[in-house]
Amino acid sequence: MSKLSKQEKSWVFYDWANSAYSLLITTAIFPLYFKASAKEAGLAASTSTAYWGYANSLATLLISICAPILGTIGDYKGFKKRFFTFFFGLGIVFTLLLVIVPNNQWLILLICYMITVIGFAGANIFYDAFLVDVTTEERMNRISSRGFAMGYIGSTIPFIISIAFIILSQQNIIPLSVTTASQAAFAITALWWGLFTIPMLKNVEQNYYIERVANPISSSFKRMLQTLKDIKTYRPLFLFLLAYFFYIDGVDTVITMSTTYGSDLGISSQNLLIILFATQVVAAPFAILYGKLAEKFKGKTMLLVGIFVYIVICTYAYFLKTTLDFWILAMLVASSQGGIQALSRAYFAKLVPKENANEFFGFYNIFYKFAAILGPFLVGVTAQLTGSTNSGVFSLIILFIIGGAILLRVPEASNVSPPNSIELNQ
Repeated sequence: MSKLSKQEKSWVFYDWANSAYSLLITTAIFPLYFKASAKEAGLAASTSTAYWGYANSLATLLISICAPILGTIGDYKGFKKRFFTFFFGLGIVFTLLLVIVPNNQWLILLICYMITVIGFAGANIFYDAFLVDVTTEERMNRISSRGFAMGYIGSTIPFIISIAFIILSQQNIIPLSVTTASQAAFAITALWWGLFTIPMLKNVEQNYYIERVANPISSSFKRMLQTLKDIKTYRPLFLFLLAYFFYIDGVDTVITMSTTYGSDLGISSQNLLIILFATQVVAAPFAILYGKLAEKFKGKTMLLVGIFVYIVICTYAYFLKTTLDFWILAMLVASSQGGIQALSRAYFAKLVPKENANEFFGFYNIFYKFAAILGPFLVGVTAQLTGSTNSGVFSLIILFIIGGAILLRVPEASNVSPPNSIELNQ
């Protein structure tokens, strides 16, 4: 980190900041808190699970639909920082509201959660796009990888503190109820997210932009439609997005289905939490390693290595039986999860026209969000037809093979000159 510029460090620290939200609110603590709240209100487990799924799908759909136009408007001078700040603030405020909403008000909790999802995802569109402003193309792999590594490390600290509060309250060691301890975890998440975003707000500025026009919204729609009409001009970029759609679907499905998969194997909740924590810790150095190797062997090569590792993961999952097997699988995931995500972000950043970065990262966001549909569906159908969760996970190999095959046809980012249809301002 000492070798990074002030702007690079500030950008990287936002990954450190917002990853607490990903782990505590999206994955670990709030889902259980919501389920308990819904149960107390008399909802059946299947009904509350359905509502949880609907809420996530609706929030994701809303931000995905808005992403390209928001990104296109954000390309105008001064708008990128404003949009980032708005969505970041939205996420923080409604994460704090989770603390004060009574735990028996499951519907209000769910609505607040949906808005936090929109705030988190919306801020990430502009955060990712800021990569072109804070560093050079030669350093993008390194900086993006540092971001993911810091995210993995940063998320574990509030996670440990929050879990400690909950466990101590369960054992009556501290004078807090489990509900209060969970609410404390939400407050810790919001404060952590807000505190470590300050460097980003203070030091990172939009260096590449389009000069403002009289009607930025209508002009943005016209620019977005023109981009879609001129898709052949951006062939390497959209070919990469197609490859990304398939392989990142597999990566995301492995992440989202891991806890359910472990439960089906009979692994205890305590062991699953330990494995989740270990995966976060191990993933950090491997994300940095991918970034360093990408500088030596090119980003595309390392993306193909990551895809190959995931093909091995899916194959190994087919024969999975014991807790030890699950540990091995988790460590394989940790070896490539952060690397493939970080290098994908950097590879895409190299392909996009810098002054249109927000617009294209809007499309990038859509492909990432909608990629979350096919994988879980494929796992579910295969598992039902075969009666085996192992077979369901193995079926994801199809997505990695298709994604890898398309990626082979994408030119190396360093050999592609991003089209610049609009005069660049810096």
